[in-house]
Amino acid sequence: MKSYEALARVYDRLNGEVDYAAIATFYEAAFDRYRIKPQLMLDLGCGTGSMTLELARRGYDMIGVDASAEMLSRAYERMWSTGQSGILFLEQDMRSFELYGTVGAVVSTLDCVNYLTGDGDLDRCFSLVHNYLDPNGVFLFDVNTPYKFKHVYGDNAYILEEEDGSAYCGWQNDYDQQSGICHFLLSVFTEESDGRYTRLDEEQTERCYTQEQLTAALQQAGFTDIAFFGDLDFSQPTDQTERWYVAARCQKNEETV
Repeated sequence: MKSYEALARVYDRLNGEVDYAAIATFYEAAFDRYRIKPQLMLDLGCGTGSMTLELARRGYDMIGVDASAEMLSRAYERMWSTGQSGILFLEQDMRSFELYGTVGAVVSTLDCVNYLTGDGDLDRCFSLVHNYLDPNGVFLFDVNTPYKFKHVYGDNAYILEEEDGSAYCGWQNDYDQQSGICHFLLSVFTEESDGRYTRLDEEQTERCYTQEQLTAALQQAGFTDIAFFGDLDFSQPTDQTERWYVAARCQKNEETV
């Protein structure tokens, strides 16, 4: 089964607690810190478009890129159902995406970068982000931390349930600390109109990255002014921080512009 084929149908319902407005406000505060005013932005790994739509509502011209046709289908549905238009959604891989020109900022929300699991994937993605950013443009993304992989994911099992009981997601984690790879074995149950539940299974994989690995990849791609934050208030991370919010500036010299 394709990644996110099972989760796409219930992703938003099971992640209703995510405060996309607060994340968008954090992004805008980061723009102020880096003294930029982007108009055209890329949402990399946009999924069902929650972040893309929130930023579009705030007046930004948006491009959304995701590798899952199922997730993008729901993003399109949500765009038209909310009366919005003009967002360009592209079905492309984070490691090989292509744009028609540069953008003022790139954002990537909810640990999309952790899905870059292969050797060289991180370098390829960051290089493309740098390539398609305006000079002095900003790259903002978040990742699950080593603490979360070890102490929250580990070999633990969890269940997510929608409040009305119409959808469940159970998953078993398998984390290899040596390789940094965590496998998620997911089973999604959704209630049909006749009261029966349909089950779909899939496996997803994330890779744990250290601050040193992320910093090295960003610097190699040409980013400067790299900062790690422990929350949306720009606080410093601690040893028990579960999510890093990362910001970096795209540095380009005259030869590369």
